[in-house]
Amino acid sequence: MEAKHLKIGFIVNPIAGMGGRVGLKGTNGVAKQAIALGAKPIASSRAIEFLRKLKTLELEKAIKLLTCPSVMGENEAKAAGFRAAILPMRLKSKTTAEDTKTAVKLMFQASVNLIIFVGGDGTARDIFDALQKLGDKPVLGVPSGVKMYSGIFAVDPLEAAEVVKVFIEGEAQVMDFEVMDADESAIRQDQFSVRLYGFLKGPFVPLRLQGVKQVSPETLDEHESQMAVARFIIEDMDKEGTYILGPGTTVKCVADLLGVEKTVLGVDIYQNGIIIKDVNERKITETIRDFKNVWIVLSPIGRQGMLFGRGNQQITPDMIRRVGKERVIVAATRSKIQGVEGGFLRVDTGDIEVDEMLRGYIKVATDYREWRLMQVK
Repeated sequence: MEAKHLKIGFIVNPIAGMGGRVGLKGTNGVAKQAIALGAKPIASSRAIEFLRKLKTLELEKAIKLLTCPSVMGENEAKAAGFRAAILPMRLKSKTTAEDTKTAVKLMFQASVNLIIFVGGDGTARDIFDALQKLGDKPVLGVPSGVKMYSGIFAVDPLEAAEVVKVFIEGEAQVMDFEVMDADESAIRQDQFSVRLYGFLKGPFVPLRLQGVKQVSPETLDEHESQMAVARFIIEDMDKEGTYILGPGTTVKCVADLLGVEKTVLGVDIYQNGIIIKDVNERKITETIRDFKNVWIVLSPIGRQGMLFGRGNQQITPDMIRRVGKERVIVAATRSKIQGVEGGFLRVDTGDIEVDEMLRGYIKVATDYREWRLMQVK
């Protein structure tokens, strides 16, 4: 089918994801703290990566891009060499949720065919709130947050561009996607608090969208399975090694059997029989000088199958590169693996070379003395 010209709105949340590497588990309400801890903007680079991919797909001529001034889209369009019309709105020195809502209103009035945003769950909620007063409009998220539990997001910026291509060609069905409301204050206190906020319509392209996170069932059988996986991992652990422990209840079982207390939603370091809890990027690099005998233990996000890039950005691409794929230990029960959409795992580290290094097949501990090879895409 020949491509048709479509008007697309493009919004960048410039602070989205800044809380990840500094261990704040989100950025809502703590942007100043994130900056004080040394956080750097990441949404801009994600936006540019997405726009450049659109150009390589030769979609620029099929799109009329309508975006926000300055740091909310104009700068990124210029950096990517992408032609764009700029919305008539004024930004203050610090952008707010109201700027996103204003942009959505103007885009709706301009009759855009699709709204694309670069951000996280908070940005998705802002767009949902704005559209509640206006009407339905297809939306697509380019992931740039910390956790991103909502289903409106593409897997990564490159896949988002592929979704746009299918949408332009008229081959994407529009359907409802969940928008999740995560209580970041509770999550920073290591308490998982997420609820359904509402639904946004968006283009459905199988396996290019991440889906909603599925929480591990709190059943006795599932816990016993997690403990079996943990026992298997511990038997093979190097007593002289250093272990970076990712978030999640499966990895927490490893810590429980080691006799140390781990955060459920944070990243921790296990070294010489002690644990350093809830570390950020800086703490990891200060603690670990030599990565030759370092291991990363993590579990994929339920249903999404994401290994890196959601809720564990403290483990940076450089750390992953220095550790190496062969020392990444993946733990997941059989039931969790069975629930992974598409039957393969995903990575979105923010570094294309590291993502490529991780792709292929990786061993997953699924039970006591049981490994399963799974593909990483």
